[in-house]
Amino acid sequence: MPYTISFNVVNIDRGCVPLTGAAVYVWHCDRDGNYSMYQNASDANYLRGVQAVDANGVASFVSIFPACYSGRWPHVHFEVYPSVADAKEGSNKLATSQLALPKDVCEAVYATNGYQQSTSNLSRVSLASDMVFSDGVSLQTPSMTGNATSGYVSSLVVGVSGAV
Repeated sequence: MPYTISFNVVNIDRGCVPLTGAAVYVWHCDRDGNYSMYQNASDANYLRGVQAVDANGVASFVSIFPACYSGRWPHVHFEVYPSVADAKEGSNKLATSQLALPKDVCEAVYATNGYQQSTSNLSRVSLASDMVFSDGVSLQTPSMTGNATSGYVSSLVVGVSGAV
């Protein structure tokens, strides 16, 4: 399922102006629940990327919708760095978080071909039981547009503190 992930990174110390110069690193599992550079795919590198934000503080990634694997709510990991160079080095991280994907969107995606296992996994987990999201998801739930025919686009405003 096509999925575009968009982040609008703002500086909360300066009235939520776009944090230009920053970079976003994003990664998530494939439709089978596997991560590259981890476990069964430790030698592979897919569904990961780093991008500088534009003049409006926006970084967008074209990807696929992730699976729901056993024990976790469907999610996308991300980190914000002061620059692409810092992101590549993994240094000076400004923020680390995850997107909590909306249940109605997940159900629509998981009803399509290729995501059958996710339907069963989603039925056994909730935001309240998830080890990351159980403390609340109001700042981690993106707005979503699209449909299960043509794909989805998510958008999340990410407020960070610190200079770049």
